[in-house]
Amino acid sequence: MTMTDPKPAVSTDVMSLAGELGAERSKPGWSPFSFALNDEQREIRDWTHTFAADVMRPAAAEWDERETTPWPVIQEAAKIGLYGLDMNINLFVDPSGLLMPLVHEELFWGDAGIGMSLKGTGLASSAIFSNGTPEQWSQWMGRCYGTPDDVRVAAFCSSEPGAGSDVSAIRTRATYDEKTSEWVINGQKAWATNGGIADIHVVVATVDPALGTKGQAAFVVPRSEVHGLEQGTKLRKHGLRASHTADVFFDNVRIPAANVLGGKEKLDERLARARAAASAPAGEAKVRNASMATFEMTRHIVGAQAVGIARAAYEFALDYAKGREQFGRPIIDNQGIAFKLADMAMEIDAARLLVWRAANMSAALMRGETPDYRHGEGSMAKLKAGEVAVKVTEEAIQILGGNGYTREYPVERMHRDAKIYTIFEGTSEIQRLVISRAISGMRIR
Repeated sequence: MTMTDPKPAVSTDVMSLAGELGAERSKPGWSPFSFALNDEQREIRDWTHTFAADVMRPAAAEWDERETTPWPVIQEAAKIGLYGLDMNINLFVDPSGLLMPLVHEELFWGDAGIGMSLKGTGLASSAIFSNGTPEQWSQWMGRCYGTPDDVRVAAFCSSEPGAGSDVSAIRTRATYDEKTSEWVINGQKAWATNGGIADIHVVVATVDPALGTKGQAAFVVPRSEVHGLEQGTKLRKHGLRASHTADVFFDNVRIPAANVLGGKEKLDERLARARAAASAPAGEAKVRNASMATFEMTRHIVGAQAVGIARAAYEFALDYAKGREQFGRPIIDNQGIAFKLADMAMEIDAARLLVWRAANMSAALMRGETPDYRHGEGSMAKLKAGEVAVKVTEEAIQILGGNGYTREYPVERMHRDAKIYTIFEGTSEIQRLVISRAISGMRIR
């Protein structure tokens, strides 16, 4: 290159090579990297956002104060097709995996308490889908939601007073009665979303205590068809007050043999393998656990909920900072406020990207592939999003000052709602344990 010829010479061989590679990598095997949503994804996201803005937000403070299930909102969602099995299938069958977190983020942007009332049923239906047979899907999943004219909710019952993060400590027992071909369930479940008010309860119980988590199974218990299922104490919670949470007691509850998810024959085979592995001199059985299989499918979805709460608080704080004046200028004109908002925006985006990555990985089955969570990516998404939600909502209160501490402004409620995301479906400490085990290949304790 000379001063009279400023353009660098390009080798024709290089250009030819680039052209050949470009043509080759434009084939289906090479997918372009993109975060762009397609038209249908944007349409469903925007439709959900409209419902969240027009129906959920105006009702949020009322149902938070009432601390009861917002049945009118659930019915409204069911009438327009936002609540129900068909909608859940629509969201699940997406090769990108993004529809589910997109909708959850918008609903929880609207209000987390009402959002949990709308989406708490999904945990039970996911348990049926991940552990059940096609026949069980047809029999039970529709009943989890009911119909637009008769809406229902469902409950997933795993935690117990002495068994939260430690699922191996589950004491609820399921005993098979050979004479009647029935399972008999006895025990107590705690922290059950929709517990006691749901028709369909999916219950994780121990079949063989000697096998620990490998001796557990999940059972469908239809409240309207059994005796001995009773709601215990309804919990008065710090946040998510519009979502019903209660203890559930099972006193000699009898259900048909077919109500064990996956079928009794498959359960017997699985237990036999676990017993054989337990008696072997070395090695650990790779037996699927009903609770953990369900949580694996939902951790990134829970992360999306936390992102929605964080985004709502950030947006409110940003608008407030631009409109609130102190010392003759908007408070966002001060670096102390502006930098907080910059960090909030960055952390929300980081959390969302982790959620989207985990969602895309979980959708591998939709693409005919095998999911490959090597480093606890689902736990990473849930951990990051939960902690971001707590931090962002706290900073939103700080930006609003005294106003943020009052119930006249929604960030106070958002902060209360956010805290549970570092606790339920695996505490932050449990997520770090899962991740550390995944990256090290060691049994970190």
